Amino acid sequence: MFNKFYKLFSHDIGIDLGTANILVYVAGRGVVISEPSVVALNQKTRQVVAIGSEAKKMVGRTPSHITAISPLREGVISDFEITQEMLSYFIKKVHQDKIKFFARPRVVVGVPSGITNVEARAVRDAAKNAGAREVYLIEEPMAAAIGIRLPIHESIGNMVIDIGGGTTDIAVISLGGIVTSRNVRLAGDRLNQDIIEYSRDEFKISLGEKTAEDVKIAIGSVVKNGEGLEASIRGRDLVTGLPREVIVTDSDIREAIIKSVRALINATKEVIEETPPELVSDIMHRGIAMVGGGSFLRGLTKLFESEIKIPVYAAEDPMTAVVRGTGIVLEDLDNLRDVLIQHEEDIPPK
Repeated sequence: MFNKFYKLFSHDIGIDLGTANILVYVAGRGVVISEPSVVALNQKTRQVVAIGSEAKKMVGRTPSHITAISPLREGVISDFEITQEMLSYFIKKVHQDKIKFFARPRVVVGVPSGITNVEARAVRDAAKNAGAREVYLIEEPMAAAIGIRLPIHESIGNMVIDIGGGTTDIAVISLGGIVTSRNVRLAGDRLNQDIIEYSRDEFKISLGEKTAEDVKIAIGSVVKNGEGLEASIRGRDLVTGLPREVIVTDSDIREAIIKSVRALINATKEVIEETPPELVSDIMHRGIAMVGGGSFLRGLTKLFESEIKIPVYAAEDPMTAVVRGTGIVLEDLDNLRDVLIQHEEDIPPK
């Protein structure tokens, strides 16, 4: 009876709880929110000042008593209370056309593969405390495969590489389950850090994270493309302590990030080595799907393909693949329950 009551006042939602971005899918409406996973916090009062896009604008620009933080680190919750506040904010945001007080949605959340029971419980509890009446968890590579409409329930090998902000998930899927997988704590944020370190060592200039990310997006590439892209970066001179501007090229950025990219390639090779030969044969024929924000990096699919000797392609709209998958599961929960990693009753007690 309560379920019918709550359905009147709630939109069921799918959430891609990413380290860099949070995306929200509303049943029947599609992806309605895509905002940074950043919260601005007043340290004196412990009050939340801003969430999402507004908080992202404050990164590196706040007074000492206000800090802009990401409550998720490497794909898992690092600050429970702030994550709960952030989830509550987004759940309320999608219920602006309803009576928010009675909103108790069913929620499907995408989480990294190989998540521990403790980490899974933290995600479930945060979503419950934020107002969800039922919480289901699904591994992100599985959600991505569903989101890009791979035939996951057939006896065919499907391979997905999901390069996010904090982690990269590499998985082989067949017959509705993950056969082999690897969760690597190396993704977009690490590449930004590589650029910061390279600028410090090569140009003696200190950069902020946002500047590093902006230059990565603007001219970052992992293969020589003959375009000779350039961009200016502004930061603090480590020798004089004064502001300085430097022109960097795509080859500089490539040199900065190539070590981390090769580590991702090696992790992908390890997953393939652990995969049964029949499934490898399928993957060679069908190719590897790349999703997540990292798939936008110029030349990445080409480099993976040349190193692994298997076709690699960027999926259509790779940023929303995971959240679209959570939405598809949400709208057909009865038939897709087998792809969920945690039913509430399966999670061990504290």
